[in-house]
Amino acid sequence: MNPFTQSIASRLRSRQLRQFIERWDALEALVIRVYRNAVATEADDAEFAELKHWLREHYPDWQTRLEPYWRSTLQGGRPTQDDPFIFLFAPEHAAAFCGSWAHMQALPAAREALNRLILEAR
Repeated sequence: MNPFTQSIASRLRSRQLRQFIERWDALEALVIRVYRNAVATEADDAEFAELKHWLREHYPDWQTRLEPYWRSTLQGGRPTQDDPFIFLFAPEHAAAFCGSWAHMQALPAAREALNRLILEAR
């Protein structure tokens, strides 16, 4: 888990939000790993498929609450226009993250929105 997120989520009561955070952390780590390695392995693809399925199923529970937070973030120095969460679990395969600076720029916007939601939920 992201160290700052771990710190602010330590007293979080919502089990559902904790589960979302765990899956999001795993997706974030996968995106960074595939970006850095410039290759997606079969294991990366399998992990991404599982995370994507879970996130697509559960993101609607959090989408409305997260939207005001990601809308107030920046991506590449500009206001975030599109939902970074959906953007990050939208690709068909993990290989989409290979060399994708756009995906890397979406990660901080999503993380900031998630952290702000956690602070609200405590």
